[in-house]
Amino acid sequence: MLTAPGPLPGARLKDLVSIEGVRDNQLIGYGLVVGLAGKGDSRQTLFSTQSLTNLLERMGVSVVATAIQAKNIAAVMVTATLPPFAQPGMHIDITAAAVGDASTLQGGILVLTSLRGADGQVYAVAQGPIMTGGFSAGRGGTSATVNHPTVGRAPNGATVERPAPSVEPKGTVRLQVRQSDFTTTSHIVEAVNHKFGGDKPVAHAENSGLVSVAVPPEYVARTTEFISELENLAVEADRPARVVINERTGTIVLGKEVRVAPVAILHGTLSVEVQTTMQVSQPNTLAQGTTEVVPQTSVSAKEEKARNVVLKQGATIEELVRALASIGSTPRDVIAILQNLRAAGALEAEIEVI
Repeated sequence: MLTAPGPLPGARLKDLVSIEGVRDNQLIGYGLVVGLAGKGDSRQTLFSTQSLTNLLERMGVSVVATAIQAKNIAAVMVTATLPPFAQPGMHIDITAAAVGDASTLQGGILVLTSLRGADGQVYAVAQGPIMTGGFSAGRGGTSATVNHPTVGRAPNGATVERPAPSVEPKGTVRLQVRQSDFTTTSHIVEAVNHKFGGDKPVAHAENSGLVSVAVPPEYVARTTEFISELENLAVEADRPARVVINERTGTIVLGKEVRVAPVAILHGTLSVEVQTTMQVSQPNTLAQGTTEVVPQTSVSAKEEKARNVVLKQGATIEELVRALASIGSTPRDVIAILQNLRAAGALEAEIEVI
């Protein structure tokens, strides 16, 4: 069981919000990886052979797709993330994943591939060796595979060719709160106005997840410096009391804001054990009987003495954890106890099961 501390006062504003228009953009492309030493796509993967035919034709080599029996190529989907304000000439990382039946991309080289954005424009081109985090080896029906050799990365494998479609804030900076909360948004407005407002407020909340900030006159020509100072403002964040439960692993995360009303917890264990054993009934030599299997069933019940805990008014989450541990509760028991406390109205927090 884990106890998470509450949000520390004075969190940086850049950790709580993102700036509208300043965002990443996803890129995607289709390409070929060559040099796979016979571990590429088979002839059943038609599109890799067609892609190789088209590539050779653009290079002045005329071939028929049905005559190609190359086993060293693999068709891949290439993805990348274009950071905001990326400029031509910058290098970004790419990920290549096989889309055919190639067994590995280890040792392969990605040939020139265009990476397009959601608008269909080419923003980067990728080429270079692919590094995989695993391998696949074997012969004669015996093989071994480690991790996912059909997915690889190429650090700095793509070059940006077109500026990223980012919108630079001008007269107004709009702050998007990552976790919408009216109290946190109010604290942001108060902190911004206290720093930059003076006699006239420059920030106002449009809703619980969006704050508009007018750029002060002295920063009109220095928007970047203004955003830098804005991001480093200290803001006290507020979060709802919440208990997160993972029933698959028995993990419980409890926030510091969780409060427990006066309550008495009675916890005990009842176990019922049913055992069945098979005995063979064998007739004697002279008797005219048959051998039979006779089941013998026994039932036993064991109930431990109930243990109780009483929590007083204003009990904290630390006291709750210690109390549950003192009666020998396992994580599974604690999950059931927390759910019962919530049903009884004694747990002042949301319960989220993941």
